[in-house]
Amino acid sequence: MKSLHIRDLHEDTLSGLKRRAVRHRRSLQKEVKLLLEEAAQMLPDDAAPEADLKLHIVHSGNQSSSWRREAIYGDDGR
Repeated sequence: MKSLHIRDLHEDTLSGLKRRAVRHRRSLQKEVKLLLEEAAQMLPDDAAPEADLKLHIVHSGNQSSSWRREAIYGDDGR
């Protein structure tokens, strides 16, 4: 089995993981291992991360509207 060494972990993160491990009655190592295993299983092996991202364009029918800053805020420079 492979191992993983994590450097420069913020103290707040470490203390949060320790509290979580105590709450679940597990060692810190077991808690982190289970968290990593759950995270690794969230994305199917054959799916690329980009496959879930899709751009949807909705046309409102209003051709005169603009998303330019000047059209939204006017000249007062908010």
